[in-house]
Amino acid sequence: MVDAKKVPVTKDGLERLKGELEELKEIKRPFIAAQVAEARSHGDLRENAGYEAARNDQMMNEKRISDLETLVRNAIVLDESKARSTEIVGLGSRVIVDFGGDEETYTIVGAIEAKPSRGLISNESPIGKALLGKRSGQKTSVSTPGGVTSVTILRIE
Repeated sequence: MVDAKKVPVTKDGLERLKGELEELKEIKRPFIAAQVAEARSHGDLRENAGYEAARNDQMMNEKRISDLETLVRNAIVLDESKARSTEIVGLGSRVIVDFGGDEETYTIVGAIEAKPSRGLISNESPIGKALLGKRSGQKTSVSTPGGVTSVTILRIE
């Protein structure tokens, strides 16, 4: 269940959430409903694996729709012109760091937008928390599954 607390999100992130919500409601919901109806037409529902699978898909889709509606309703769109300080790391900041000898680029986003594989890290993640409020040139430590790692902020964009 998604918390009813206010959720920080970028304008692009909110548009992605709305796009996913629309796709689930307008495309996936009718498709799954047709699958349920087709499976139901095959007779006895007690021994109908296709019906059970379609109902499970329907239930999961409706749960995701509900979660997305809550997220969109509770979203607070970041004023990226204010959030993107090049002085101090904050939500919306793009940060280039030396992470254990490797140069990494991260954008600090709200938890619902986080996609670490694309360099979008949550302000609630260990790395995000360690970077928030820091300045270029500062070092900080991050607890990772591999242990504590030193991170140096090279630039804030």
